[in-house]
Amino acid sequence: MPTELARVDRSLLRDRAYELLRDAIVAGELAPGEVIRDAELAEGVGLSRTPVREALARLADEGLVETKPHSWTRVTPLLMREVRDALVVVRAMHELAVRVAVPLMSERHHERMRAANERFAAALDKGDVQAALDADDALHGVPIDVLGNRVIAATIERQLPLIRRLERLRFGSLLGRRSIDWHAHLIDACEEGDVESAVAITTRIWSALLANLESEGGTGDDGA
Repeated sequence: MPTELARVDRSLLRDRAYELLRDAIVAGELAPGEVIRDAELAEGVGLSRTPVREALARLADEGLVETKPHSWTRVTPLLMREVRDALVVVRAMHELAVRVAVPLMSERHHERMRAANERFAAALDKGDVQAALDADDALHGVPIDVLGNRVIAATIERQLPLIRRLERLRFGSLLGRRSIDWHAHLIDACEEGDVESAVAITTRIWSALLANLESEGGTGDDGA
């Protein structure tokens, strides 16, 4: 009898396909309006068509791709209105997370945030946008981790790619070095247990990003 081989979990393949496609869309490797052919895409990422199709269905649900039945699947155009809506939701989730998490945080959490801010500053110095975005996500992710609220975490995870996509495709840069100082003030407030200040700084950070995106003018066909 031949040796029975371990099967690869189909859900892992689907998740891997999802991550690859989401990251390609956010990075602009798959451009707004670009038509996606699942067979070509599956071959390009080295997976079968089934997990790629399942990943595309998930991305469609999240608004990163759109499909016309029996016709085409494409990367959704960038619409400023949708980015604004996503930013408002993400800002509210981070405000709530900080408000509840600050009293629960320890020095270990503060150190994680400081380390992330150091990586953020270093990435800006090098002009490495992706590393800066990753560090920014890590810093703001600490209160989310402390809180352990899976609904808040899932809501942010669902909306954030749309925001990051516009940042990467439109600007290729972040707000600049003032974000480093805002991060430092946020960490100080968390360390001091000053909930109201921490929430206010969180609001300022995400509101500044919204204002920065809007100051660049609209995109897409939503008239923004």
